[in-house]
Order: sequence, then structure tokens, then C-alpha cells
Amino acid sequence: MPNIMLSSPGMGSSLLVLICVIALLVLTTLIVIASRYRKCPSDKVMVIYGKVGNNSDGTSRSAKCIHGGAAFIWPVIQAVEFLDLTPMSINVDLRNALSKQNIRVDVPSRFTVGISTEAGVMQNAAERMLGLKLDDIQELAKDIIFGQLRLVVATMEIEEINNDRDKFLEAVSRNVETELKKIGLRLINVNVTDITDESGYIVALGKEAAAKAINDAKISVAQADREGAIGSANAERDQRINVSMANSEAIKGENEAKVQIAESEADRREREAEALKRATAAEKIQEAKALEEAYAAQKAAEMARASLEAATLEADIIVKAEIEKKELELKAEAEAEQIRRRAKGEADATLMKMQAEADGMRAILTKQAEGFAEMVKSAGGESNDAIRLMVADKLEELTKIQVEAVKNLKIDKVTVWDGGNAGADGKTATANFLSGMMKSIPPMNEMFDMAGMKLPEYLGTEKGTDAPGATE
Repeated sequence: MPNIMLSSPGMGSSLLVLICVIALLVLTTLIVIASRYRKCPSDKVMVIYGKVGNNSDGTSRSAKCIHGGAAFIWPVIQAVEFLDLTPMSINVDLRNALSKQNIRVDVPSRFTVGISTEAGVMQNAAERMLGLKLDDIQELAKDIIFGQLRLVVATMEIEEINNDRDKFLEAVSRNVETELKKIGLRLINVNVTDITDESGYIVALGKEAAAKAINDAKISVAQADREGAIGSANAERDQRINVSMANSEAIKGENEAKVQIAESEADRREREAEALKRATAAEKIQEAKALEEAYAAQKAAEMARASLEAATLEADIIVKAEIEKKELELKAEAEAEQIRRRAKGEADATLMKMQAEADGMRAILTKQAEGFAEMVKSAGGESNDAIRLMVADKLEELTKIQVEAVKNLKIDKVTVWDGGNAGADGKTATANFLSGMMKSIPPMNEMFDMAGMKLPEYLGTEKGTDAPGATE
């Protein structure tokens, strides 16, 4: 027999509760996981302590430091805290520090330090400063700086400290940086304001340096004055020599210029006399040539005047003919332009008339189509019923047209001689006569065919379309 599983409302409720509990557990797990995933800000060092693994030598690590990242903090076995990377400014007012010459000096200075982000140094900070307040960290760093600053002062002479300030600062930075790394700090900046001593040695060194500088300046001024006087005398000498040489050269140049002027004047006069002689001869020659050219010009003028009169006469005739020809061409062009514009206007008018007629016909046909569509819609979608309605509406007019066709026939007298005998078709002669006369009227069926429509059945059908078995 097949197994049949029976379910009850109680089992369904238990299953729903179980699903809800599982979903709640999954959601709670996800929330816990998300809350334990911690991100480290850029201005802090995240220190994870607890069970964080072993070192390379197999010993247990005390903490794991992360800067600029994120990590999952396991509950129960791990915890997390942060070290602030904000720089700390420490004022170190060193007094009575003994120098190498056993002279006590005062070195007021300011140090800027901060927690280092180097891997090993950051581990030292986690081990030695985690949980300390900012004031405690500053005091710890201040003690280290005081000791190293005294040590550096003790290894240097006053002259080195006062004159070679870069060497002093480099030594201080090197010693202080080394000691600060042991607790996880790094030196950012050192600023020594002023160095003094109680015996006045540094002041004396300053006075000595000032006096030496003043004396050097006086010597430099005297040397500059001497060199200036010598230079001025040399310049005056060179000036006088150059002026004398220039005057000599100027006089020599003036004399040479006067000689050249005299020679130029003689040449000028000689050339003027020669030019005058040539000019007189040329004038005589030119006068003769002028008379000859005048006679020739007069002759040419007479010939030109004769040619001008002939050309004027010829130009009058030709120009008049050209003007008449141009007038005829312009008149012909104007008439052609008028004809073209008139033809274009008539063509445009005809086109507009035909377009208007086409638009009117289109509108009529559109309205007829819309009316027929409404009639078909009113007839329940049956087009035949709509056609019957149209024919019934026009039946009176069609009948009137058929009656008008025979109304005006002039039949004075109709005489029918009928012997009463039936023909081959079973009809008498009178019947055939009346039938032929009625057939002369255009049948309605043909009218419907010409209109592209079919005669409704209730108006009758053709003889050839009667039902099979019907008799005449």
C-alpha cells in the first residue's frame, strides 16, 4: 500500500516557527559579523590584541597593528583599540646644560612628534603606549628629549652649537629619533629658538663677530674708495687723450674737406660750361626739329580730321542700326517674358482649380464613406442591410425616373389585332406587345449593375436565377 502523509495545522505552525527561528539566527549572525568588522581611519592606528597569531620565531604576538585598512575582530578572543596619529608639539626649555667646554648653556626649543606608522615602530607604540592619555605620552616623550638634548650639548663646543646650527640640529634629530622609536614615536620637526649661556660667552662671540664684520666692511669701503679714485683719474686721462686725438682728426678732416670742396667747385664750373654749350646746340637742333614736327603734326591732324569725319558719319549709321536692332530684341524678349508669365499664371490657376475640385471630390467621397460606415454600423455590421436601406431611400426617385421615361410618349391610338392564338412561348400577341413596350424601359437590375451594386432580393430576381423546379 502507498504511504500517505497526513498533515495537520499544528505541524504547519511548527514548521513556520522553525523557519522564523532559523531566519532570525542567520540575521543575528550577519549583524554580529558586520559589527565585528572594523575599519581603521587614516589618522589612527588600529591595534588588535588578544590571540593574534605568532611571530616568525614562534613566540606569541602581543598585538597586530593596522593603518589604513580593515580587519575582522573575533569575538571573545580579540579586542581592538586605536592610537591617534595627531602630531604633538612639546616645549622643551633646557636650562644649564653642560657643554664640552664645561660652559652651561640654555637651549629653549620645541619638538613636534607623533606615533610612527612604520611596521616595527608601530608595534612598539602598541606595546608601550596603548591606553595612555595624550598628556602621559607627551611627558614620556619630553623626558626622552631632555636626556638626548643634554647628551648632544655635552658632545659639542659652544662655537659649533652657535655657528653650525645645522650640525647641531642634525645631531639632536638623530639621537632623539633613535630613542623615540623605541616607544613607537617619530620626530617630525625640531625648532631651536635661541641659545644663551650664563657666563656671556656666546654674547662675546657675537660681539667679536660683529666687530670683525664691521672692520671687514670698513676695509671693503676703503678699498672701494681707492679703486674709485684711481678709476676716476684713469678715466679723466683717457678722456683728455681721446679729446685731443679727436680734435686733431677733426682739423685734418676739415682741411681735406676744403681741398675736396675746391676741386669739386672747379669740376662744377667746367661741367656747367660744357653743359651750357651742349644746351645751346641742343636748343637749335630742337627748334628745327620742332618746326619739322609741327608741319608733320599739322598734316597728321588734317588726315585725322578727315578720318574722324568719315568715322563719325559711319558711326551714326551703324549706331542707329544697332540701337534699332537692340530695341527690337528687347521688345521681343519683353513680349516673350509676358507670354511666359501669362502661361505660367494660367497653368497655376488651372492647377489650383483642379486641386480644389479634387479636394472637394475627396471631401464628398470621404463624407459619403463615413456616412455609409455609420449606416453599416447602425445595421449591426451587415453591409447588405445598409445597401437595402439606401435603395429603399432612393426607390421613390428611381420609380419617378422610370415613369418620366414613358410619360411624354405621344401614343394617339393603340390598335391590337389579336386572334387569341398563343405563340411558341405560350403568350398571345397582345401580351408580347405589352411586354416589348415595357422592356423598352431600362431595367432596374441593369441600373444597379452599372452602379456596381446588386439588386436586393425583395425587389425580385431575374428569370434565369429562379429556384430550381419553379414553373412559369
